[in-house]
Amino acid sequence: MTEGTAKNGLFYTEEGDGNPLIMLHGGGPGASGVSNFGANLPVFAERFRTLLVDQPGYGRSVKPERFEKQFFTAAAAAVVELMDELGIDKAHVLGNSLGGGTAARMAINHPDRVDRLVLMGPGGVSLNVLAADPTEGIRRLFEFSAGPTRESLVAFLTALAHDPALVTEDLIAKRLASATDPETVRGNAAMAATFANPAMAEEGMLWREAYKIRHETLLTWGREDRVNPLDGALVALKTIPNARLHVFPHCGHWAQTERFDEFNRVALNFLES
Repeated sequence: MTEGTAKNGLFYTEEGDGNPLIMLHGGGPGASGVSNFGANLPVFAERFRTLLVDQPGYGRSVKPERFEKQFFTAAAAAVVELMDELGIDKAHVLGNSLGGGTAARMAINHPDRVDRLVLMGPGGVSLNVLAADPTEGIRRLFEFSAGPTRESLVAFLTALAHDPALVTEDLIAKRLASATDPETVRGNAAMAATFANPAMAEEGMLWREAYKIRHETLLTWGREDRVNPLDGALVALKTIPNARLHVFPHCGHWAQTERFDEFNRVALNFLES
């Protein structure tokens, strides 16, 4: 396993050989490539040259004070720059939540750089048809952002996982330390501002452009997801021409952890088919 930082400030962890696979984490407090996919990395690295990338504003990547473009657009362009630097012409892209939005924007804006696409309860692509908006998970994220405390973090993490036992003291401590780092707070605020800015917000509504995604696409959802609920998959499933949907029972927003073996198997089978 190797680590590196690209010229544009993106930090990545790499392991394995073969066709490239880029995995993009979600946007919760304290999130990073390793925090989201570290346990999955050895499994995927057996089949692919796998890169866990910290998105701008997260983990060990650059923490901008502001984004000149909408976050998905800026992050997608940054990942493509990383690919250029590493000599990767084309890669499978797997994204969770916020990372799913970045992955989708890569497929729309840089279609020749993306092979197969795995979108896990993706932000921007999902559109709530039945569930209240904002959802429970998003409300708790707002509450943490307004007042970053241990209690508000636990409330948010509990909304992510169907099984509250997954929210361990070790997880809480690690995520709280990262999420309250001043540079991380600044980077997360810059990201959130692009969704609130009227001049940029519409560009984050990826469901309006989902029909442009022509890649073979696997949508995955936890049946009990309280951040991006399952009904949010319906528009994406209908509008992405080559999409198929896998639903994990007894699972929230963390399929890669909550349904570890099933997630690995389903994603690998799709990527290798």
